[in-house]
Amino acid sequence: MFETFNIAADAGSQGGIIGLILPFVLMFVIFYFLLIRPQQKKQKTRNAMLSALSKGDKVVTIGGLHGTITEITDDIVVLKVNDVTKLTFDRSSVSHSVNADA
Repeated sequence: MFETFNIAADAGSQGGIIGLILPFVLMFVIFYFLLIRPQQKKQKTRNAMLSALSKGDKVVTIGGLHGTITEITDDIVVLKVNDVTKLTFDRSSVSHSVNADA
């Protein structure tokens, strides 16, 4: 009689462990699809935009400065703000590229 009770208790405790782990797995899956995956896509498109920058592109920096790229290296971008002023920025400080057609 005691053996039957122990077997039933062991089966119930294993179901309890799965019942405890399942919500955590479900939360991780939800976080992955709602937070992690969209952030990875956004980072991938930003990296593609930064690598596609070239001389003559009109850009806006993170600080809101508008300018045209006059020189560009792997790490540095030189922006022409007006006829005289040229400013040097890190390449990662470029927020987005502005279309000349818009």
